[in-house]
Amino acid sequence: MPANRNALVRYKTIDACLRNRLRKWTLDDLIEKVSESLYEYEGIDKGISRRTIQADLQLMRSDKLGYFAPILVVDKKYYTYEDPTYSITNIPLSEGDLSRMNEAVDVLRQFKGFSHFTALNEVVQKLEDHVYSTARKSVSVIDFEKNENLKGLHFLDDLYQAIIHQRVLLIQYQSFSARLPRTFAFHAWWLKEFKNRWFVVGIRDKKGHPMNLALDRIGSVAVAPDVAYMANQHYDPEIYYRDVIGVTVSASLPPIKAILFVSHLHAPYVETKPLHHSQQVLERTNDGIIIQLTVQHNFELEKEILGFGDGMRVLDPARLRQSIQSRLQAGLAAYTRANAKPDDRQ
Repeated sequence: MPANRNALVRYKTIDACLRNRLRKWTLDDLIEKVSESLYEYEGIDKGISRRTIQADLQLMRSDKLGYFAPILVVDKKYYTYEDPTYSITNIPLSEGDLSRMNEAVDVLRQFKGFSHFTALNEVVQKLEDHVYSTARKSVSVIDFEKNENLKGLHFLDDLYQAIIHQRVLLIQYQSFSARLPRTFAFHAWWLKEFKNRWFVVGIRDKKGHPMNLALDRIGSVAVAPDVAYMANQHYDPEIYYRDVIGVTVSASLPPIKAILFVSHLHAPYVETKPLHHSQQVLERTNDGIIIQLTVQHNFELEKEILGFGDGMRVLDPARLRQSIQSRLQAGLAAYTRANAKPDDRQ
């Protein structure tokens, strides 16, 4: 990379000139344009020397910066690119650049639990897409799901640092069911993402089973002074979440075998994107498929099933079937009340 910012301004200005084939560029023209850019971006008003621009042109031609710019001198006077599509912003990444990107990816894999996103495929795609869009000054060609307005994301770094440095935290937290927030000591063990929502997992006050705290319900985070950290010695996150959909894990609740009917309209989606790694197809009919999941009965399982509406039906066990049926009936009743006339809503 250029040794300083002034050099980068010069290279980018020369590149912009040589890409503009509607005008013929002499050395004096390039000097004038570079001087204008240095004044505009850096406030330098002493201009630039002829020797400096000549050296820049030679450096851009060489392999020292990795540009290999195909700069020609036409009629011994005018400078241009031999390849009209060339630009220094289009050059491929060097091995050094790729190495630094890989290092950055390794950091990202540790931070924010990026290994959860199908290893690193999504992160690598984001980096590649950023390079593509920056080089061509175009809009991004990949649009990842995100919720930048989600509360609590600014706590991620504090929580991450507390985990890797084994610091106990004082967390002010208010669950959806609590009337007032509470502050307690929390030993954070790992970060978890589910459906674009972040959770910190650990134990409270050195006791009990692991619990997850939603970052959007955290009010404040501070390091707890003079409190010994209790490290995670028994829980592997991959095994911990093995029998659940989502983040709600019960230490005492065994997994069930949920038997679900999926209509033919939704079956292709469910087969190509399984609800859980335990998913098996038990039967195929003209109307759809019957699948089995080995999972704990938690809130996220019900939410997944309800998300398919009339496209999914619980066949077994009876308790899960009854719970889904009750939720659907309550939803129908809510719509019925909403559609009733004002005089009928008594």
